[in-house]
Amino acid sequence: MTEHVTFKQGVKECIPTLLGYAGVGLSFGIVAVASGFSLLEIILLCLLIYAGAAQFIICSLVIAGTPISAIVLTTFIVNSRMFLLSMTLAPSYKNYGLWNRIGLSTLVTDETFGVAITPHLKGEKINDCWLHGLNITAYLFWTLASVVGAVFGKYIQNPDVFGLDFAIVGMFIFLAVSQFETVQRSYISIYLILIVSVLVMMLLFSLIMPTYVAIILSSVIAACLGVVMTR
Repeated sequence: MTEHVTFKQGVKECIPTLLGYAGVGLSFGIVAVASGFSLLEIILLCLLIYAGAAQFIICSLVIAGTPISAIVLTTFIVNSRMFLLSMTLAPSYKNYGLWNRIGLSTLVTDETFGVAITPHLKGEKINDCWLHGLNITAYLFWTLASVVGAVFGKYIQNPDVFGLDFAIVGMFIFLAVSQFETVQRSYISIYLILIVSVLVMMLLFSLIMPTYVAIILSSVIAACLGVVMTR
């Protein structure tokens, strides 16, 4: 049985995911600079928020003059999926100390979860050193890629011309499409219903409330509806 038990193994198994981090991280740095964020602010976003989708959203909401409370709530909702990812991996790390487990779960991302879930489901031996190697490598590389993008971003006055502001949207479109490749046929109709429901609710809610509130409310209602429909 394959074992994943050393920090070095975690670093090595993280390398393939760094290619995706490089593209999106560079794009974020460039977009953030164009949005008026300083290099220090970009570094803090990477270190404290550490979520590509949320960081792009924060840039857009700040430019739009969105209230801080709405930015915080939106970021929380976007990142709330990380609770589920961490809980899925939790059984493999339940015997470790509290602060160790907090450190492990804090740095889990969609990509590192994708790497970690494979040996977890196969029942292969994994431990905290391995996951720390995986998580910390991704964490530092994401910050580095964003900083490089920010440094060179000052020479790109209009990133929209290159479609860089669309990088995170493109990534999520890919993730959404890939879900349909593995999902059971019986769930496809449910997914389509939920997609249409979100679009309709966003259009209706935006007539009577701010757009950012309409997006949040529509997403929450659709998520609850999805849970009910799949049970």
